[in-house]
Amino acid sequence: MTYASATDRALLVRRGRRLEYLTLAWNSLEAIVALVAGIIAGSISLVGFGLDSLVEMISGAALLWRMNVDAAIHHRERNEQIALRIVGACFLVLAAYIAFQSLRDLWQRTAPHPSLAGIVLACAALLVMPLLARAKRKVGSGLRSAAMHADATQSSLCAYLSAILLAGLLLNALFGLWWADPVAALIMVPIIAREGLEALQGNACDDCAP
Repeated sequence: MTYASATDRALLVRRGRRLEYLTLAWNSLEAIVALVAGIIAGSISLVGFGLDSLVEMISGAALLWRMNVDAAIHHRERNEQIALRIVGACFLVLAAYIAFQSLRDLWQRTAPHPSLAGIVLACAALLVMPLLARAKRKVGSGLRSAAMHADATQSSLCAYLSAILLAGLLLNALFGLWWADPVAALIMVPIIAREGLEALQGNACDDCAP
C-alpha cells in the first residue's frame, strides 16, 4: 500500500469515527424519546422504534471498535465478521420481540393513545437518517468495509421504519384506527429480520470485496 492510499484510509477511518459518534448521540436521544413516548402511549411501533435505536447504538459501538482497530491489517477480516455478527444478532432479537408484541396487541385489541412526540420524532428521523446513511456508505465503500455498509443499511432502515411509524401514528391519531400501530410494527419485522440474516451471512455489502 502506498503512502497516499494509507493517508486516505486514515482520513476515512477518522470520518467513520465521527459518523459513529454522531450516530450514538442521535440514537441515544431517539431511543429515550421513542421508548418514553411509546410506553406512555402504549404504542408497540414506537417502543419497537426505540429498541431499534438501541440496536443502532450497539451497532455504532461495534463500528467504533472496528474503526479503532483498523490499523491491525492482519485481523481486519476477523474484525469485520465480529462486527457484522453483532449487528445481525441484535436485528434478529429485535425482530422477534416486535413480532411477538405486535401479534399480542392485535389479539388483545390493545389501542394505543395518540402520540405527538412520536410523530415529531418520526419526522425528524426521516430527515436525519438518510443523510447519515449516505455518509456512512461513502466511508464503507472507501474502506471496503462490509461492517460499515451494514451500519449504513441500518441507518437507511431507520428512515424506512420512521415512515412506517409515522403512517401508523397518524392513522391512529387522525382516524382512530387502533390496529394501524401494531400492523405498522409488523411491517417492520421482515425488513429487520432480512437485514439481520444478511449481516450474519456476511452479505451486507456488494462492493466491498478486496
